[in-house]
Amino acid sequence: MKPRRINADKPHLWKADIAASVDRFNEWFMSFAPEAFRATRVETTERVKRAILATHDLRNLDAATLRANPGALPTLRMCTAPPLAVDRLIGLAYASKNLIGRMEKGKLPAKMQGVELDAELAKVCGIITRLLDRDIFPWLDHGTAPSGHERDRASTIVADRLCSAVASPIVRNAQEQRQLAMIGDYLEGRGYRKQAHPSGAPLNEMEPGTYCLRMNVPIGRTLRVNIPVDVAIQPRRPRRDHLPILIEAKSAGDFTNTNKRRKEEAMKIHQLRATYGESVCFILFLCGYFGSDYFGYEAAEGIDWVWEHRIDDLAKLGV
Repeated sequence: MKPRRINADKPHLWKADIAASVDRFNEWFMSFAPEAFRATRVETTERVKRAILATHDLRNLDAATLRANPGALPTLRMCTAPPLAVDRLIGLAYASKNLIGRMEKGKLPAKMQGVELDAELAKVCGIITRLLDRDIFPWLDHGTAPSGHERDRASTIVADRLCSAVASPIVRNAQEQRQLAMIGDYLEGRGYRKQAHPSGAPLNEMEPGTYCLRMNVPIGRTLRVNIPVDVAIQPRRPRRDHLPILIEAKSAGDFTNTNKRRKEEAMKIHQLRATYGESVCFILFLCGYFGSDYFGYEAAEGIDWVWEHRIDDLAKLGV
């Protein structure tokens, strides 16, 4: 038996719900996004300061320094004028894409060592040194060590550049945390308790009246792999197949990017059905900018959703 439809079969309601969802996201953004951004900027500023100190205030930027501090590269890219994107740095330095990719994650390639590694790092240092923004780092022209105030000011400017480059992920992560907290509060208000499902235990053995955040759900009949699901809820009165309700929390700050991500959700529901059958209940929990074309695609794939501004619709799933 296929799950009961909540919103996917009601296109006459979509327009009003889209408007309400956009209003809700905008209200949250104006109230809380600046706070999330500021908190990240404080943390990023400290990380930038550590990178500047590790390079002796950018006065000793060489292969040995980068080898000892590969995680400083994202900061160093933002220390140039203009700031350098990853691909631009690779192109200008004729550097190894694998090397730069690993350094962006704070590591060095395991198979690149010795003379070869030093030669690649020297090329990167040469480009960054040549393009350093000397208006931000005036001590480079003065030939003296910076004062504490100069270092703090420079660190703040570079941190702002880093945060601007990742502003969307910062907002998206903050919104996702808020959505998960909202679902948790709703469930606990109805008597559910948060409880991790044992790794390796069958999905249909999840204890009734519990929910789990960030669950890895195994899929595949021959080759088993895990796919992440934001929330799994086992109703107090389990469904006939004893499978929990699986929820993906999603938010969007504009209408453009949602269409790029919808294929990922379609693939996920196909994988779940292939493993657990057509009755598996996979629901989206939505807030923000999602358009009618997005919903038409999701509905055609058999995916349903619950709006954040109507969270009580979860009760229609038997929660």
